[in-house]
Amino acid sequence: MKTRIWALLFGMATSIILAGYVNSTSAVELEKVTNVSIGDFDFPQEYGKYGKDSAQCVMKLSLYREFYKQWKASGYKNAAIHDAIGSWRWVFNNCPQASQNTYIDGLKMMEFFMKAEKTEEGKLKYLDTIMMNYDQRIKYFGREGYVLGRKGSDLFKYAPQEYEKAYYIFKKSVDLRGNKSESFVLVYYFRTVTKMVDAEKIDMGVIVDVYDQLIGIIDANLKNSKEGSKGYVAWENVKGNIELSFEPYATCEDLIGLYTKKFAESPDDVELLKKITSMLDKKDCTESDLFFQTSVKLNQLDPSPSSSYMIAKMMFKKEQFNDAIPYLEDALNIDNDETKSDIYLLMASIYKQLDNFPKSRENARKSLDLNPGQGQAYLIIGDMYAGSAKDCGDNDLTKKVAYWAAVDQYRKAKKADEDVAEIANKRIEIYSKHFPNAETIFFYDLAPGDPYTVGCWINEKTTVRVAK
Repeated sequence: MKTRIWALLFGMATSIILAGYVNSTSAVELEKVTNVSIGDFDFPQEYGKYGKDSAQCVMKLSLYREFYKQWKASGYKNAAIHDAIGSWRWVFNNCPQASQNTYIDGLKMMEFFMKAEKTEEGKLKYLDTIMMNYDQRIKYFGREGYVLGRKGSDLFKYAPQEYEKAYYIFKKSVDLRGNKSESFVLVYYFRTVTKMVDAEKIDMGVIVDVYDQLIGIIDANLKNSKEGSKGYVAWENVKGNIELSFEPYATCEDLIGLYTKKFAESPDDVELLKKITSMLDKKDCTESDLFFQTSVKLNQLDPSPSSSYMIAKMMFKKEQFNDAIPYLEDALNIDNDETKSDIYLLMASIYKQLDNFPKSRENARKSLDLNPGQGQAYLIIGDMYAGSAKDCGDNDLTKKVAYWAAVDQYRKAKKADEDVAEIANKRIEIYSKHFPNAETIFFYDLAPGDPYTVGCWINEKTTVRVAK
């Protein structure tokens, strides 16, 4: 009750107190009389918000706040800061729980004095005070993860040579805050990580783990931000910054060397396998044996359509066509039509390599059912028709009619997908020259423009055309 009465009295009479205070002595002089400095007190919390001497606390708090407001109103330029600092220090030492503004204002004032200081030694003393300001704020007002992020940023910004201390501050902050970490904290954190690696104070594995952690945080924030918004763009910039910093430490050789050892030590660790496959995929190291081995192992321990698809793609590159098919069949359980279309397309390519043309066409058509713009599917069908021409006929006409059907597919391809238009046009030009000539068409009682059904396994309706 006593505290509340004093707070009310001094809150109502701030201007009167200030007038008498300024006339009698300056805040700095009064501070000299108190003869206290930061660190002199370990404030006993049993005294409550306003400390042992609540009346003095409220007065000092009112004094420093009034001078601080004057300084702020001047654009942080007038001399009121010198009158504020003494009372601020008294509040900091004697009633640190009085207001969180004590620490927010204190940071601003210490930064002002530090920038005005001429010597490096003097600047570092103010930086020490800034660090203590952060520590005491955490002690009495919590939000440890948030405040540590700010503390680490100021330490690294004003004393980059203290990167090791900053590294451990950032680490704790990000571990506590996770996806709520501020974007600039992640940038500074990763810079300290690279410095720690360069100084050989941590091994390469740490930078990879931290990179993975930070990219996860960034991606989560991008997902929760509106695309194109200011926040989204900021997170994109942070991601680009960190990826650029990571680039020199992320060669395939480095990553494979690091992860080969970890894989050998813990071959059944699902989380490790996910980390290895994800990182190697991100850094385009998918041609390595390690990526293949870890992907297969992960799929055994934690099967999923996406991992099955990834393995199938690697097997295709290795020309292990028959082995890839079961993985593709598992991959078809994926809940995404666009990806499923790609899976059918890969199956079409595999069956084409195995000379099972009907099965290949069946899968190509399934791919098109899900994605009509899948031009590659038409190219595959067209190539098989052209490749079957001579085997699907027994005379000068029937050995060439499949080229009509092939060109039909190429025309569909370029219409469906402009990305394959150049390839399709080249093939149209080539195979149009293989059409039957006018004499052959006339001999078999046909004319250009007539409908025609190509036999054999192709069994396609097309139109009679003359070789160009």
